[in-house]
Amino acid sequence: MGKLLVTGANGKLGRATIHHLLETSKVPASDIVAASRDTEKLADLADKGIEVRKADFNDEAGLVTAFAGIDRVLLVSTDELATPGGRLKQHTAAVSAAKTAGVGHILYTSMPNPDKSLVSFAPDHLGTEEAIKASGLAYTILRNAWYDDNYMMAMPHNLAGGKWFTSTGTGKVANISRDDCARGAAAALANPPAGNTTLTLTGPESLSADKIAALVSKAAGKPLAVVQVTDEQLGQGIASAGLPDFVVKMLVSASANIRAGNFDIVTDDFETLTGAKPQTLGDFFEENKAALAG
Repeated sequence: MGKLLVTGANGKLGRATIHHLLETSKVPASDIVAASRDTEKLADLADKGIEVRKADFNDEAGLVTAFAGIDRVLLVSTDELATPGGRLKQHTAAVSAAKTAGVGHILYTSMPNPDKSLVSFAPDHLGTEEAIKASGLAYTILRNAWYDDNYMMAMPHNLAGGKWFTSTGTGKVANISRDDCARGAAAALANPPAGNTTLTLTGPESLSADKIAALVSKAAGKPLAVVQVTDEQLGQGIASAGLPDFVVKMLVSASANIRAGNFDIVTDDFETLTGAKPQTLGDFFEENKAALAG
């Protein structure tokens, strides 16, 4: 199989991917390399027999060293969102390092329709996809739909007040859990699809805010009314909670993207990769109902 490296191995998606490499894809620990800026935080993975390497996306020369002898790399998109263009710069360095190091295949966690998306960070994903294609490396691009998990940031607060303020209108989104994205990434890393491929990993159905609110309400046992507002009103509300400006822009632009229909896409790519059905959003909320209820 060769060595499989996962970047961002201490992040939620990276760790979940390594879990699925071991448990779902049955990859031997000796074939897995976990990479992170802070290798001390990966001690538990090293204890399982997984090789640990330092990988700092701001250090291209260091990335070349990290990628040496690696057959396939999963490039997990970084969390550098506060600095405009910062994440794309990091990703471009990683793609360049992978080519210099002689990596055989690169996999990347992107987003649906980055070429027409209204989400503030979409240019980072589009630029990275373009850099990967221009590199000449064999590639698999995994366009992950908006996570189920993202709802857990605000839904407990929304339920406490009984209202969900949103500007998504009648737009629909086919959410998928982070864990399912990790399972799909692990499957693709262990056994990449033939040829250069772009896959979109989504949940099984596309839902409007009203449908999503009903699922939340059912799981939590509390009423939740959807209140449609303008993007400006939504931004003001999020900003009043003390969140940074780049987060406000990200959340408002994501809502606008849903309203525009750019997240309204359902595929069977997850099932094709894994042989399993993606978790439904309703089941995800049921699984997390204690956290929802607060």
